[in-house]
Amino acid sequence: MKKLYTILLIVLFGVQFAVAQVSEEQRAKDVESIDNLMEALYASISGEKGEPRDWDRFRNLVIPEARLIPTGRNQQGKNVYQIMTPEEFIENTDPYFVENGFYEYEIHREEHHYGRVVHLFSTYGSKRSESDAEPFNKGINSIQLFEDGDRWWVVTIYWAHESEFNPIPEKYSGK
Repeated sequence: MKKLYTILLIVLFGVQFAVAQVSEEQRAKDVESIDNLMEALYASISGEKGEPRDWDRFRNLVIPEARLIPTGRNQQGKNVYQIMTPEEFIENTDPYFVENGFYEYEIHREEHHYGRVVHLFSTYGSKRSESDAEPFNKGINSIQLFEDGDRWWVVTIYWAHESEFNPIPEKYSGK
């Protein structure tokens, strides 16, 4: 009986792992265009409570030296930031995302292109579950992309959450 239970757990874990991961073919498609990259970026960090994130898909989108920089206000009301590598971002967010559920999706985007350099303002909404009617949070991701001739890469994601002190301007609201 114990052996059967162990086999069942291995099969269930394997199925869960397989569902959470995308194929190499999909990873190649993820970086073919800005639209694909953005869809993959939001998808890689999103999932229901208890669901593992596809961090290998996320790693495929960013240069190894990428920086993720959240901003906010500290208890004294001073504007602050934190700088993370992709691995530090994964380490800092994974337990929270899995424990609470987290879906982030794009509401609106503005793009500025200059050769191989692209700057995006991507307005986002955050939900605990994909089925939630309304986001619990909104904000703007300032994302810098690089096109190397073969594919797109995320270089930096620098973001701020919406608050009473920092409302999202109408032009970025998607309305």
